[in-house]
This record gives sequence, structure tokens and C-alpha cells, in this order.
Amino acid sequence: MSFLSHRHGPSAGTRKLKHLLVKSVLAGVVANGLFAVQSSQAASSIAVTDKEVVVGQLHSSTGTMAISETGAIEAEQLAISQINAMGGVLGRKIRVIQEDGASDWPTFAEKAKKLLESDHVAAIFGCWTSASRKAVLPVLERDNGLLYYPTFYEGLEQSKNVVYTGQEATQQVFAGLDWVAKTKNAKTFYLIGSDYIWPRTTMKLARKYIETVLHGKIVGEEYAALGSTEFGSTINKIRLKKPDVIYAAVVGGSNVSWFKQLKAAGINGGNQTLLTLSVTEDEAKGIGGENLVGFYSAMKYFESLDTPENKKFVSQFHAKWGANAPIGDVTQAAYEGPWLWKKAVEMAGSFDTDKVVKAEESGTITFEAPEGLIYLEPNHHLKTKLRIGEWESNGQAKIVYTSDYIMPNPYPKGY
Repeated sequence: MSFLSHRHGPSAGTRKLKHLLVKSVLAGVVANGLFAVQSSQAASSIAVTDKEVVVGQLHSSTGTMAISETGAIEAEQLAISQINAMGGVLGRKIRVIQEDGASDWPTFAEKAKKLLESDHVAAIFGCWTSASRKAVLPVLERDNGLLYYPTFYEGLEQSKNVVYTGQEATQQVFAGLDWVAKTKNAKTFYLIGSDYIWPRTTMKLARKYIETVLHGKIVGEEYAALGSTEFGSTINKIRLKKPDVIYAAVVGGSNVSWFKQLKAAGINGGNQTLLTLSVTEDEAKGIGGENLVGFYSAMKYFESLDTPENKKFVSQFHAKWGANAPIGDVTQAAYEGPWLWKKAVEMAGSFDTDKVVKAEESGTITFEAPEGLIYLEPNHHLKTKLRIGEWESNGQAKIVYTSDYIMPNPYPKGY
């Protein structure tokens, strides 16, 4: 017989059960002639010694999402190597166990379970798509694990077991639509995304915002299967509808085909406004800058950001991963995860999950990130700025707009 504790210590029910067993053993209860033996080591305790603490990395290094997630893997490893060079966290060096979600949502759940229940990691840095995050979330909440999630996403979620270092819809979607409506005098929109949780929910939010706040019109809405490479039919419809704005949330490797086929059809930044939520420098490298020229992305970070902090980060990233390694929005947000975890752990003075969460929710944690000073709010999201980047032929984006700080609001009223 064994006793499973929560990651923050044994529950009242567990303590009672243990007490009853000890009482029974002392009373001479024997099963098949053998006494039950119980180890004092909690089955789900965090893997930490006097010298090291273990964390997990859970991204897609294979499959259609690898084009987007490779940079996040590299950024998290850079941050961890820098933290270790400074002495680690609470005097412990960080050891990483890396798992591949393989662009498959059930695999993400399986690997999260392994990291939490077999490897006993103190935190997980990972996921990209909302589908992968949703698959992992029940495992995190059951095992009281921590996830630092780096991707811009649809919002409508808040868990004590997740820190969202990307932007939610009010910060990225609503603010970006405000910009394009005002700057381009946009009235008609054609929505296109990949067919899973994030694009569909995001477009639902965008549709309502366009119609009720901007008083615009949706002239088309389509979703392509994840990994799809055929966009001819959609492009024909776009040419027929002639929208003021193509509003896109196509993800992963599909972006390569999507933008190349747009260019082949004569649709480019010179004759069509396109605002995407899902192209960063990571995707741009695969797409080719020549296929993106003049189109726009709404992100909180671009590699071209001209600040001393970002120039230092870019130099460090390229020194570790190569001069041609792209650095996108999610890559930078992934870099923030280990640093925010370190700050929360040190504020808590413990790796204990509940104590770390309490520190995260204090509203006092800030970090001077490459994107600028960020604020971890009690709702587990970051107060950040939105930037609009216009893509150039070299695969870099010229920043044409920067918002004021936007407070995170994962549950906007009316949505």
C-alpha cells in the first residue's frame, strides 16, 4: 500500500488514512502473513536536492508545429543556462528533462503526466497551441504542477497552475483590430485560420469586436486543417470578395504554403492589407521574407526592437544558437518563463507549488525583458504592450506601431 501526496504536501484525508494504517499495524493486522510497508518519501514530491532542481521542457520538436516551437525550446534553454551561470535558483542548478509533444495533443498530455508523476519536475516550460495547453491543463491541475506557457492565445482561461507569458485576445486581437481599422480605414474583413481551438475562438472574438465595436463587416470566414498546404479555393474567394483586410491565424508549416500561394495569385502587401496573428520571425524564416513583404503581424515583440536590452538578448541568443537563428514573439516570451519562475521561487523561498503560486499572485513580480519591463499580474497574465510589425524582404519586421501598456483581461465582458 502506498500514500500519494499532493505536490504541496499530504492532504487531510491522506494524513487520516496514514494514521489509520499505522494504528492497524500496531494492532497486529497482517495481510497474507506480511506487514504493509510504507516509504516516507512522497510519491509526487518535487525533484530537488541540495545541489539541483529538475524542470521539464515540453514542446514540439517534430511535426508541423516544430517550425514555430524550436525557438521557444532554444530561448528557454538560453535562460536556464544564464540562470545556472548566476548560481541557479535558491542555490540549486537547474537540470532540464526535455520531452517532445510531436505536434500531437494526446502526446502532450502523456508527456506532461510523465514529467510530473515520474520525473517530479518543479515546473514545465512548454506548449504552443491552445490544443496542447488544453490537453495538458487537467494533468497540471490534478498533480498541482506549474506550466509557463509562452504563446499569444485566445484568453477565456485562468488557472493557478499556468503562467501565461504571451498575450491574450484583448491585448493582441482587439488592440490590433483597433490599429488596422483606424490606420487603413478598414470596414470589411476576411477571416482565415487553422482548424483548432485558438484560431476558431480567436476569430469568434474578432468577429464580435469587428461587428459591435468597429461596426465593420465580415465577408468571409474559413478554417484549414492543421498542416494543410492547399489554399487555392480560399484565395479565389478572397479575390472575389475583395476585403479591406485579410485577418489571418494560420499556424505552423501551413504558413509556408499559404503565403507562397497568396504571392503566386498576385496578392501582396502592395495591393492588399493583411494582418496576421501567427507569423513571427520563426515562421518568416520558413515562409521567406520575399513572400511577406508589406504584410503585418500583431505581436508584443519583434527581433528588430531597437533597445539596449533587446540588442543584448539578440546577441546572446545568436551566440548560443547561431547568427541566423530567428527570434520571434513566442521565442522571447518563452525566454521570460524561467526568469519569472526564478523570481517567484526566490520570493517564496521555496519550490513548493502553492508557495510559488502565492508569490506569482502577489502583483509585485516584474522583469526587465527584451521586450521591455513586464509585470506579472495576479491573474497569471502579463501587462505588456502590443506592437505592429510590417514585414520586409529580409524576414525582419519594421515596427510601425507600439501601444501603451495593456492590462491583461482574459475574460472580457460580453465575450
